[in-house]
Amino acid sequence: MSLLESITGPRDLRALDDDQLAALAAEIRDLLIRTVATNTGHLGPNLGVVELTLAIHRVFDSPRDRVVFDTGHQAYVHKLVTGRAATFGTLRREGGMSGYPSQAESPHDIVENSHASTALSYADGLAKAYRIRGEDRHVVAVIGDGALTGGMAWEALNNISIAKDSRLVIVVNDNGRSYTPTIGGLATALTSLRTNPRYENVLDLVKRRLTAVPGVGPAAYDALHAMKKGVKDALAPQGLFEDLGLKYVGPVDGHDRAAVEQVLAQAKKFNGPVIVHAITRKGYGYDPAERHEADQFHAPGPFDVQTGAEKPKGRIWTDHFSDAIVEVGHRREDVVAITAAMTHPVGLDVFQQHFPERTFDVGIAEQHAATSAAGLALGGLHPVFAVYATFLNRAFDQVLMDVALHRCGVTFVLDRSGVTGDDGASHNGMWDMSILQVVPGLRLAAPRDVTRMRELLDEAVDVDDAPTVVRFPKGPPPADIEAVGRAGGADVLVRTGDQDVLVVAVGSMAEVAVDVADRLVAQGIGVTVVDPRWVKPVDPAIVELARDHRLVVSIEDNGEVGGCGAVLLQTLNAAGVHTPFRLHGIPQEFLDHAKRAAILERIGLTPQALALGIVEAMSALGDPAGGTGGIRPDVDADRTR
Repeated sequence: MSLLESITGPRDLRALDDDQLAALAAEIRDLLIRTVATNTGHLGPNLGVVELTLAIHRVFDSPRDRVVFDTGHQAYVHKLVTGRAATFGTLRREGGMSGYPSQAESPHDIVENSHASTALSYADGLAKAYRIRGEDRHVVAVIGDGALTGGMAWEALNNISIAKDSRLVIVVNDNGRSYTPTIGGLATALTSLRTNPRYENVLDLVKRRLTAVPGVGPAAYDALHAMKKGVKDALAPQGLFEDLGLKYVGPVDGHDRAAVEQVLAQAKKFNGPVIVHAITRKGYGYDPAERHEADQFHAPGPFDVQTGAEKPKGRIWTDHFSDAIVEVGHRREDVVAITAAMTHPVGLDVFQQHFPERTFDVGIAEQHAATSAAGLALGGLHPVFAVYATFLNRAFDQVLMDVALHRCGVTFVLDRSGVTGDDGASHNGMWDMSILQVVPGLRLAAPRDVTRMRELLDEAVDVDDAPTVVRFPKGPPPADIEAVGRAGGADVLVRTGDQDVLVVAVGSMAEVAVDVADRLVAQGIGVTVVDPRWVKPVDPAIVELARDHRLVVSIEDNGEVGGCGAVLLQTLNAAGVHTPFRLHGIPQEFLDHAKRAAILERIGLTPQALALGIVEAMSALGDPAGGTGGIRPDVDADRTR
């Protein structure tokens, strides 16, 4: 039995000696590398917190003491030492282990967060609750330096600093990076702490020298030690935290488990909030990750364990956007780009290479990014803020009140919209088209293929008096789907037979809709498929098409409540169009992690399921002339299921 197999919970760690703990750390790294190489996931962040996590669980008593990981993608080691090593091979697989903390998996997981900069707020509330309830429990919040660029973290620190009796230990896992090197004034301050000599080392040296002097040495050292606060400020400016009234310990080498345990034990004894500053290296212990300049294998695709070489993969939507925005940048000198600590993931790295002075990484601060974009627009530029669809949720107020209210020409490019799959509930971009529908003046585009993405991006940056949005999904794009006609600003993709069914296909659902049309035609049903291109506002031409058809079907990869289909139905009702309507989207629920295709099948957004429902709806409508409406009920059922 390996050491890791013998660990059923954190308490088992306390029975291990130093040599066993070092061997356990090596086992953990090996398992992390082998598992992520095939399953994908977050490797670099977890390699960097092995010793840190072991130390936390040896000093604190989880789950009585609560451990909250910011973003949660650095919690794999935590999972392994809390009794889940045997199932780690199911990481990110359907029905298997989540890539983030999960209450359903273990009592050691309390917060399923995977949006950054939230852990300190959770921890603040937990610690206050335990104090009020009179419970003798500690709360440990593990937050990376990248997450400290988020405004919520500093709002939390502002309150934590005055909760003097809060038994809260904040572990700053400082590796100088979020996805890529951390940007901003905070990063500069932490670099000072990282690179200056530790004041403790200086004091130790002085103590040895002075105490060797007969008579006056010890007294001189005592006087110097009384001034340690001044020495500390001079050599390691941790006043960044202590000026807030927070006890600060560190910096400590986060890969020196014994040293980390020592400072955590010290912090645990302090009856108030404490910051422990641990210096770690992302990707530590795996040479290919440490040498990977872009992001230290933050979240690699499948790779070869021996060499670290990632397996070949095709171009995804993000790559095509990357090319398109560079072309826009060459053509338009007023276009600038904004990212929230995700330059590479959202495809702005190439734009940054061409136009470094026109690229702004604001850190993990989506709210600030949106309002800063408004300022850039008010100053005569056209900002393009590229962000994952799920993270725009965090900046809704800024989109509404700071951008739209002031009629600012800002373009939001939403990567990974719709069902993303493996990362689970928090990363599915299924909310944006619902929340953005309420923003006055905003225009929202959902391209069906790469050609339309380029066209719509060009159109979006030409709008200078309102916010525009261009959204696209995760993964490789489909082959271009050419239009057979035009209806207003919408593309007609299929026009076959009678005007029986109008299918309104939003964005990535266009490919599905064309397949649905083929199945309906085989059943003798006339079909028109339209891609609105701009889904907000509703194109009047689509309203007129709906008036002329017997059934309207909307298909979108967004939540059903308040999405494009719901707004289209509302618009039709307001226009006096009462054609029967079928709305298809994502159920308003938090989706468990699985491959995108598996989720779409489960929720019924597949050609087979959609076609079957439409055939049944048309059968229920019957034939206006009294027949079956051309539907052939004897056709092979496999064509519609």
